[in-house]
Amino acid sequence: MKKPLSILAVFSLLFSFASADESEFRTATIDLGIVVSDLDASMKFYTEAIGFTATGEFTAAKEVTKESGLSAGEEIVIKKLALGKGKGATTIKLMQSAMEKSKKSDQTYITSSLGFSYLTVHVNSTKVALERLKKAGVKVLAKGPALIPGGNVALTVVKDPDGNFVELVGPADHK
Repeated sequence: MKKPLSILAVFSLLFSFASADESEFRTATIDLGIVVSDLDASMKFYTEAIGFTATGEFTAAKEVTKESGLSAGEEIVIKKLALGKGKGATTIKLMQSAMEKSKKSDQTYITSSLGFSYLTVHVNSTKVALERLKKAGVKVLAKGPALIPGGNVALTVVKDPDGNFVELVGPADHK
């Protein structure tokens, strides 16, 4: 499973948006699945640099991945991470293909490719987020954090080990 592969964001969006008929959905959150080239490096990035917590793992059996159309029929180990606790926590699921060489999408800018392009994480302190990024050895893009016009909000953008954009949005308390 340590074989490096390119990424392809496989988003397993479990449509659990809040609606008038809340009985239609089990939760009001979605899970995001991300295919990565190096599972260990991505786990380190999302836990140490961003602040997610590892919450477990599971294996999707060959039969399930093939019959559902998720893959050509490979067993996939999926690592779960949460941002927050309880039913309202955001969950991402990291996985790495052992069979296929996944193709990397164009991540030059968030508008370079169609589909899901970035993850936004809302933080209570931009200063604390920047300290965590620095400690983890993750560089902020461009001149960031950038102040968002009309308020006291800063936008900090980084890229994960596969080049996917991750936005950190929080108070402009970084100076």
